[in-house]
Amino acid sequence: MQKVLITGVTGFVGSHLADYLLSLGDVQIYGTIRHRSKLDNILHIQDKIKLFEGDLTDATSVDCILKEVMPDYIFHLAAQSFVPYSWVAPSETLKVNIFGAVNILEFVRRYLKDCIVLLAGTSEEYGLVYQNELPIKESNVFRPLSVYGISKVAQENLGYVYYRSYGVKTILTRSFNHFCGRRGFEFVESKITRQALEILLGKRDKFSLGNLDTVRDFTDARDIVRCYWLLSQEAANGNEHVLATPLNLCSGKGYVIKDLLNKISGIVGISPIIDQDSNSLRPKNADVPILIGDCLKVEQIIGKVSKIPIEDSLNHLIEYWRLKI
Repeated sequence: MQKVLITGVTGFVGSHLADYLLSLGDVQIYGTIRHRSKLDNILHIQDKIKLFEGDLTDATSVDCILKEVMPDYIFHLAAQSFVPYSWVAPSETLKVNIFGAVNILEFVRRYLKDCIVLLAGTSEEYGLVYQNELPIKESNVFRPLSVYGISKVAQENLGYVYYRSYGVKTILTRSFNHFCGRRGFEFVESKITRQALEILLGKRDKFSLGNLDTVRDFTDARDIVRCYWLLSQEAANGNEHVLATPLNLCSGKGYVIKDLLNKISGIVGISPIIDQDSNSLRPKNADVPILIGDCLKVEQIIGKVSKIPIEDSLNHLIEYWRLKI
């Protein structure tokens, strides 16, 4: 039986990855959690996962967990992933996202040379992208516009260094925006959905949102975790083309956030009235205007990335929030 460690297993993507792996069978799942982590996302599978409480920024804590598990695969998903918060707490963002990766890579370097480590990166690494650079290929220059984006560039570079210098088998993904049920309330897809349902229920009379003019490339998170696993299996089967090389995970389609708002409003059955929330706006000149990816490189290896239609993703998200509120 293959042993898989998911850091951040209680999170949005981590919990969906656990669901996917359990559907495959023949996989023992271990997960890391923080002190007092909310377990809502994994309550339905908690008895099928072995959980370890620890601090990934502390090398001793990481060593203790990994020495007990000795996994065949590590999916490093734990991170400070909310972009606006990275301006509020830049030091914490850098510490969590960089030190956590270093501590895992160091242990693998010393004790688990055959372990495959997937480091979940992000399209925010690209940052400012110009029209003539669309869709964004992996070769595109980095111009990150947030501390979060910088932290993920550093994480990816560490993965490359540990592969080149020590032979650690790292997979470096750059996932563009992804969502479905369990998406955190602070992210724009959930913020829109929750407010739409509150309007429907008479709990508010209008939306309060930030910049609706940005363009993002959306994929269902369930497609993303499937790709994570397929890439790990390619690595396990000796395909060196997936090791320490950046791989975009995306749909290749761009959606204006306002169009997403209109889609959700239409499904819920309301007419959107909007107030701009200044607290939801990012610092001036720091909002990435457009991110649309090119996933040809990864699709030549594992096939189509985005299989679930965005309408299905939206309905899944709406049903999740309908139950929550």
